[in-house]
Amino acid sequence: MTETTIPAKATQKSDLATTREESRYLVPPVDIHETDEGLVVVADLPGVEKDAVNVRVENGILTLEGKSSWKAVGTPILEEFGLMSYFRQFELPTEVDQEKIGGEFKNGVLTIRLPKAEKAKAKRIEVKVH
Repeated sequence: MTETTIPAKATQKSDLATTREESRYLVPPVDIHETDEGLVVVADLPGVEKDAVNVRVENGILTLEGKSSWKAVGTPILEEFGLMSYFRQFELPTEVDQEKIGGEFKNGVLTIRLPKAEKAKAKRIEVKVH
């Protein structure tokens, strides 16, 4: 599985105000494991609620997006901290059955299961002994 770049809208400006722009993204840390059944992608999206997670597959590209919703309690006097949204994309191998992709989101951790297509799974061949 290869990773593609973040959206072209994200820029590398050094100005403090630009770090609060909606076009800026954090790249969430991701673990990818291979099992007999396929691939498992685990991504950390702290500060993201279940309704703000968007996972999609288009043209062989798996896209993970999450919009953070953390807000400080009370009236802010000075704000230097804020969470940004998350964005990451991966090019899927042809062995993945895109129709059977599934996932779950719990406590800020997104788990995506990418099952292997039947033709890509190893098959045991029974050999008869005479």
